[in-house]
Amino acid sequence: MDRKTTDIRMRFGIKLRQCRLQAALTQEELAERAGLHRTYIGGIERGERNVSLVNMLKLARALNLKLSELVTGIDNESAL
Repeated sequence: MDRKTTDIRMRFGIKLRQCRLQAALTQEELAERAGLHRTYIGGIERGERNVSLVNMLKLARALNLKLSELVTGIDNESAL
């Protein structure tokens, strides 16, 4: 896997964690709201998972965000 692919996954994971903490949710609470498994959330936050668009939408809705808000800035390393 190339570095750019890993970097975007890491940046999305960081953004997800920031949004989750801002919403005062644990990984388990976010997972329950999104209909996903807690260990999957942890994997996303660590940049280990390549998240599907469907799951991004589930996460955004669970955080009461628009999908665009959840992904804003992840393509720019300095934005996070």
